[in-house]
Amino acid sequence: MKLIVGILAADERCLTAAREGVTGEFGAADFVSEVWPFDQTEYYREQAGEQILRQFVSVESLIGPGELSGIKHRTNRMEQVLASELAAGVPRPVNLDPGYVEPSKLVLASTKNFSHRIYIGENMYAEVTLTYARGAWVCYPYTFSDYQQQVYHEFFSRVRARLVEQLRGL
Repeated sequence: MKLIVGILAADERCLTAAREGVTGEFGAADFVSEVWPFDQTEYYREQAGEQILRQFVSVESLIGPGELSGIKHRTNRMEQVLASELAAGVPRPVNLDPGYVEPSKLVLASTKNFSHRIYIGENMYAEVTLTYARGAWVCYPYTFSDYQQQVYHEFFSRVRARLVEQLRGL
């Protein structure tokens, strides 16, 4: 599976620190998305400010799906460290959402249980956020609105293509 980390950041400085933290912790990136405004919801505004930025990092080395809960714990600790180091004037200047792409789906980790999420151990849950079928990403009624955007799908397709290439080489 291909580890991806979705980053929400209060500003460019926080975004850079988060991106560097992700690659320092998990290894070199093979793809980094463009930076997009995160304006589909106001859910994180009190924690991260008014002008939240979104970016994804795809890690070059592959992971096993059983690693996701441990990875989510690591990203949660990274968020806490970055919050104290960045002193950005907001409580949560960086939000890190790990998941993985496999040929048929995108899975995201969460600390929150819900009807469409399954327990994956260590007090963590996971959901299939998107499915890949007939050459396109398919959304579900619960898919976060930003994950329904075509620009995200284009990025995930690049990551998926790289994964397929890597799996053929094994």
